[in-house]
Amino acid sequence: MNLTIIKSVRTNNFNDNAIMQKITEMWKEASSILKHHDEVKYGLYYDYESDYKGDYTLSVAIESSDNEPTIKISNKSKYEIFEVDTSDEFGILNVWKEIWRREEEGDLVRAYSTDFEKYYPNGQIEIHIAIK
Repeated sequence: MNLTIIKSVRTNNFNDNAIMQKITEMWKEASSILKHHDEVKYGLYYDYESDYKGDYTLSVAIESSDNEPTIKISNKSKYEIFEVDTSDEFGILNVWKEIWRREEEGDLVRAYSTDFEKYYPNGQIEIHIAIK
C-alpha cells in the first residue's frame, strides 16, 4: 500500500505539553486540504525513537497514485487490528490505552515500524498495530 503524506508532526505521548494542540492543528489543516476527498484517510505513526513512550512522527495520509511521493507499507507486514467504538468520544484514546496496557503486560509485541489509524468514509475507525 502506498500512502501520500498530507501533514505531519513530531511528538511524544508523555513529554510534549502541546501534543493535543499539534495533533488537532495537523488534522484541521489536512482536513482543509482534503475537504473534497471522500476516500479512506490514514493517521500514520512511524519513525519511532523507541517504544510508545518515546518520540514519533504522526502524519495524515491518503492512498496514492503512482506519481506522488509516498510511504510504502509492505503487504508482508503483520498487523493486529483494533476496532474503535466511534459512539464513545474517547474511543480512539481508549483503544490506544488498551494497546499500551497489552504491551506492558507482554500480551502484544509491537514491531514499531509503521502503525496506522484507518478512517473510513462511513465513520468506522480501525487501528492497525505492526506486530513481530
